[in-house]
Parts: sequence; C-alpha cells; structure tokens
Amino acid sequence: MTAPPAVPYAAPVNREDAIRRAGAGRRWRRTDWRADAVRALALATFTVLVTHIAGRRQPDRHELDALGFALLAAGPLALAVRRRWPAHVLLFAFATTLAYSLLRYPQGPIWLALIFALFNAVILGHRLLAWITVAAGYVSFLWLGYLVGTEPAPPTPAAAVGLAAWLLVLVTVAEIARTRGERAREIARVRAEETRRRASEERLRIARELHDVLAHNISLINVQAGVALHLMDEQPEQARTALTAIKQASKEALGELRSVLSVLRQVDEVPPRAPAPSAAHLESLVSRASAAGLEVRTEVEGTPRALPAGVDLAAFRIVQEALTNVARHAGPATATIRVRYGEGDLTVQVDDNGNGAGQGGTPGGGNGIPGMRERAAALGGELKAGPRPGGGFRVLARLPLDGDGATLEEGAS
Repeated sequence: MTAPPAVPYAAPVNREDAIRRAGAGRRWRRTDWRADAVRALALATFTVLVTHIAGRRQPDRHELDALGFALLAAGPLALAVRRRWPAHVLLFAFATTLAYSLLRYPQGPIWLALIFALFNAVILGHRLLAWITVAAGYVSFLWLGYLVGTEPAPPTPAAAVGLAAWLLVLVTVAEIARTRGERAREIARVRAEETRRRASEERLRIARELHDVLAHNISLINVQAGVALHLMDEQPEQARTALTAIKQASKEALGELRSVLSVLRQVDEVPPRAPAPSAAHLESLVSRASAAGLEVRTEVEGTPRALPAGVDLAAFRIVQEALTNVARHAGPATATIRVRYGEGDLTVQVDDNGNGAGQGGTPGGGNGIPGMRERAAALGGELKAGPRPGGGFRVLARLPLDGDGATLEEGAS
C-alpha cells in the first residue's frame, strides 16, 4: 500500500500581486455585489442631499445643475464595483471629484467617494497608484483651480499645510488598515497550512498503519494457505493447523483494521477491546510467526518499562514488518528478536539466518523497509537494514525516548 503524498504549498512569489488577485477575484465572488450596489446608492443619495442643502448657504458657488448632480453622484455610484476594479474606481472618483471642484459647485461631503476609493485601492494592493493619486490630488486641488481661473486667489500657506497634514493622516490610516488586513490573511494562511500539514501527516500515519497491519497478516495468511494446500491430502492434521493459523491471523487483521478505520470515522468514544500494539506484547507476533512455521526467539536486555506511545508503537510495527519480511523472503529460517531498554533509547534488532537478501529493500520491492525507516525518522531515530556478515538479514533500529536522534553502530547486537 502506497502512502498518500503530502500536500505541497507554494507561497506566492509577489505578495502584492497575490493580494490584488485575492481582492479582485475571490473577494468579488464571495461578496454579494448587490450589497455593494446598495451601499454605493446610499452614499450617493447622502452626498447629493447634504451637498444640495449646504449649497443654499454658499452664494459664491455655482448652483447645482444636471452636470453638477451627475458629477456628484458618479463617484459614489462607482464604488459598487470597487472590489472588481479598484484602480479604475479610484481614478474615476478622482476625476469626477476634481472636475466638480474646478467647476465651483457647492462644497459638501464630496470627498467621501474619493476617500473610500483610496482606502479600497490601498487595501487591495494598488499602493503605488494610491500614493500617486494622493500627490496629484494635493497639487491639483490646491493650484489647478487658480491656474485655470476658476479660483480667484492662490491657496494660503495654512491651507497647503492643512491639506498636506490631512492627506498624510489619510494615507497613514489606509496603510495601517492594509497592514492589519495582510496580517489577518497571513494568520489565516498559516492556520490553513498547519491544518493541511496535520491532515497530511495523519493520512501518512494511517496509511503506514494499514500497510503494516495488512502486509504482516496477509503475508502469514499467504504462507499458511500454501502450507495447507500442500499438506491437505497427505497430512490433513498439519493442514488443519495451518487453517487455524489463517483464521487467527485474519481475525487479528480485521480487529486491527477496524481500530484504524475507527480513527477515520471518529468513533474514539468506544474504548478498544484489545491492548494497543506495544513492545511489551511481542509474544502475539511471535506466536503468529511460529504458527506460520517460523522459529522465533526473543531476547530482552535492560529493565522493561513504560515507553512513550509513539516509541512503543513504532517498535512493535518494526518488529512486525521485519518478521513479515522474514516469512516472505527468507525461506526456512530462524529469527531472533532483541529488545534493549537503554537509559535514553530503545534498540530493536531482528536477525534471521535465511537466504533472502532483499527483504523488501530492493527497488520496486515494496514499502516495508522504507516504512520502517520513516517510523524511526519520525521519532528522531535511525534504522538500518541489510545482509548480515555471516549470512541472513538484519534490521536494527534505535528509537530515542526524548526525541533526539542517535547514530547506529555497525556492530550493535
């Protein structure tokens, strides 16, 4: 069984391009455009009504006509599509507001549409355009009316400083809003990436568990089925023993498979009926291997004690996979399991004197040994597997109990 690949994540090359695409695409699809249209219409109505009322007390200004009302309402109405075309909306609001001001129509909340368009452009990534618009607006609204003759006097120094300060505050607030928005999106992205990473690791863990459970038990069933077929006519009693071993192996395989699938179904509320796979329960592996005709000896060094759950499970699965490889590849053989409890690590070694050199480690030979290496590496340990100098095959794993890796010695036994 092949473990599913991890889901890769590619970070955007250009942050502002990514923000602009997010604003112009996904946000537009997520947002009800009708809500934006209603807001734009409300702003346009407010701007027109308030300016019309205020214009009655501005005798030095031209009275609002059709062109004045059109310019006054055009900028706010354009905000209906501000998410889709933020740059175009900013330029349009700037042009209509400047034209309205140059024609000396009455003053009022005529700047609201331009302010909202500026904020929108900054937040959605069009920062350069926004800063250029601010600089152009500072010069145009101060001097252009005087230069074209619509304003009778040049701006005073106080007016120039006041407008500069007001624009500086405006762009500062817009940049703060943009930064906070980027930070919120980055936090959401990191959380989503962390969720994907954990889901990927969980899929790999479950796939590894399924591989170990199925490969071990099905290999024993295959061996015993061959023995039963061979002896069914000549030695029916031994065939009966093989069939009994098949029944037991299939029962245990179904039980372990059910426990793994229960994780996927999230039925952890039901307590397990059998002890979890553990280095302290290797006798079940030994008994199944013995029933398959494999002679297995077990040696324990040090004082057995409770192990971290990850180390305990990894040790059990490594021994299980090693015995599976012996049964499948070694031919008639004797296997020796050595478990050594060290102060800071657990060493697991499985030797056999068979004639199978590959043991699942050749190219295309399966996922047995790579899976064992992955288990050891996930705990910061190391695993070596290869032919023994005197014949046979050896699997040697050292699993640190504190998460720190250790280097295996060639002569460990």
